[in-house]
Amino acid sequence: MVTNAKSAIREAPERTKPLSSVRNIGVIAHIDAGKTTVTERMLYYTGKVYKMGEVHDGTAVMDWMIQEKERGITITSAATTCFWKDHQINIIDTPGHVDFTVEVERSLRVLDGAVGVFCGVGGVQPQSETVWRQADKYHVPRIAFVNKLDRMGADFRKVVTEIGERLGSFAVPLQIPIGVEENFTGIIDLLAMRAISFDNDSMGTKMSVTDIPAELAACAEKARLDMIEKLAEKDETLLDAFLSNPDVPVEVLKQSIRMLTVANKIVPVVCGSVLKYKGVQQLLDAVVDFLPSPLEVPVIKGINPKNDEIIEREPDDFGPLSALVFKIANDPYSGRLAFFRVYSGKIKKGQNVLNSRTKKRERVMRLLQLHADSRTDVEQLYSGEIGAIAGMKNVTTGDTLCLENAVIELERIKFPEPVMFLAIEPKTRADKEKLNLALENLASEDPTWLIRIDAETGQTVVSGMGELHLEILKDRLSREFKVSANMGNPMVAYYEIITKKTVASHTFDREIGGKRQFAMVSIEVSPKERGTGNKIDFKVSTEKLPHEMRKSVEDGLQDGIVTGVLGRFPVTDIEVKVTGASFDPEASSEIAFRSAAVMAFRDAVMQAAPELVEPLMSLEIITPAEHMGDIMSDINGRRGKVREMYMKGDSHIIHACVPLAELFGYSTAVRSVARGRAAYTMEPEKFEIVPKNLRDQLLNR
Repeated sequence: MVTNAKSAIREAPERTKPLSSVRNIGVIAHIDAGKTTVTERMLYYTGKVYKMGEVHDGTAVMDWMIQEKERGITITSAATTCFWKDHQINIIDTPGHVDFTVEVERSLRVLDGAVGVFCGVGGVQPQSETVWRQADKYHVPRIAFVNKLDRMGADFRKVVTEIGERLGSFAVPLQIPIGVEENFTGIIDLLAMRAISFDNDSMGTKMSVTDIPAELAACAEKARLDMIEKLAEKDETLLDAFLSNPDVPVEVLKQSIRMLTVANKIVPVVCGSVLKYKGVQQLLDAVVDFLPSPLEVPVIKGINPKNDEIIEREPDDFGPLSALVFKIANDPYSGRLAFFRVYSGKIKKGQNVLNSRTKKRERVMRLLQLHADSRTDVEQLYSGEIGAIAGMKNVTTGDTLCLENAVIELERIKFPEPVMFLAIEPKTRADKEKLNLALENLASEDPTWLIRIDAETGQTVVSGMGELHLEILKDRLSREFKVSANMGNPMVAYYEIITKKTVASHTFDREIGGKRQFAMVSIEVSPKERGTGNKIDFKVSTEKLPHEMRKSVEDGLQDGIVTGVLGRFPVTDIEVKVTGASFDPEASSEIAFRSAAVMAFRDAVMQAAPELVEPLMSLEIITPAEHMGDIMSDINGRRGKVREMYMKGDSHIIHACVPLAELFGYSTAVRSVARGRAAYTMEPEKFEIVPKNLRDQLLNR
């Protein structure tokens, strides 16, 4: 862990705020927990906007896409910058819907901290767990904000308990609410031991800070003691301070909370109701006080592409440039935008930078600071900042921008496999080129929109993360790109895997157009762990396989991976090693090596006991007790397995695992079974081998 000693690093004189005063945070949560409203309120109280937008009215600044305004949900992550108490806060508002989980993944990859928003009624919901696991993967320190405490059924203590039990986090409440449900009027700050109430007429800008009401004094004292005891469990310095003086000073408590939060040992919990203007300023205080600056997180590591040596880059404005592109967007006014995070050095307008993936030099024509869908031109951005470059054509998500004399390649972002696909074709020949260009632009924006050509039918097939994900793609094609296309119904994305290790070789030796074409390729295939993707490795000398032919072999192997061997389903989680080759200077050609590679691949996979796998969904159903039996019977009829059942208030919660193929139209079915009184959420969980009878049916056997 990088200590505060690094704050001694030199700062560029042009900086508006020192690096120690910068916070890069994301707002993450389950759909409808209030993420975007939290961000809107933050922008209002920091003076970034002068009118509060509302999600339900379609006026939220951060939900700028027309599809977001119509549906009242966040689809794409939006970035903005605001200032609070002499600190610069760069905020990314992320989607909550499971179909857009890639937006959360790539945002968390470049952030230093996060605010997890929880509904005071719903508590820890399925997508809450997903985004929490994503934050765990990148070791992102978090603050929890319990929202909607004014709603009927809200229970602050229950949510804190769930954060500990279901998310495995050490939750430490720093506040407790005054009143419950419709009587929720304010909060008690356990650090300063004061009561804070909010004025609705001024939209929460005016606050009243008073002594704690007598009837709540004992409850507040107990809550403060519990807080200190929890902190002392993790911090021996605080324990010593508490033993010498039970009335621990506020500054000592803040230092302890900050140290433990940055080290990911605790999750501070604050509360409020953002729709009713309560608790947002205190949340901003917590962001500034407890979440880390770029100086306090571990230094970024990458590799030198020339020798695979591990390199560390300090967050220093005067160091060599290293920046990670985490998102591509196509803007109608600014063109193609590459969103990036600067980890070290600084990036200037007009500067030449190297893309370490393509090994090509690119010029920074326009440098932009972001505020949702509006942009501000700037001359330069510094380490720890987030911005965008307009006009870079050969850059994709996960690319590293660096200097030619100090090359580094940062770890790329890994994305989940799509679970659904649909066929798409242009309505007229004139639309064909427009459709291909539009799909290429959309796929560059979202790496989980995968586009391939079916080898047998010649159809274009688009894969995505769910029905809503593909619906948004359809909508954007017609609205943004003005493309007329015929689209099939969404279908389940099956994949092929292998279950054992095999070897194979193929010799391609034919006469084509009066000229001999020759190549021989030997390969070894072996299964990889589920979800780890594909890998192609060359273990053959350049004498047997010259460098100029390797690209053709790799293209042939990729052809085999995309088309599969059982039923034209892509192969996944496979490692391919090219172990041998034969080259004839007179007769060998690129097409011969490509053909030999794909034939060898198919032979090897057929010998490796291939299987079909299908996506399974994690399903959570909330239902009244009288419909439990009918819903469980329906789940069993869909090849599902019930994992657990428990009560939450007056409702019963069912957790089940069900194949996606059995869940088309489930919203109608669950309403019918429970007479409209049940609700459900689902998210991709894993892939599992398809039962033999279904496999034979899918393969028309």
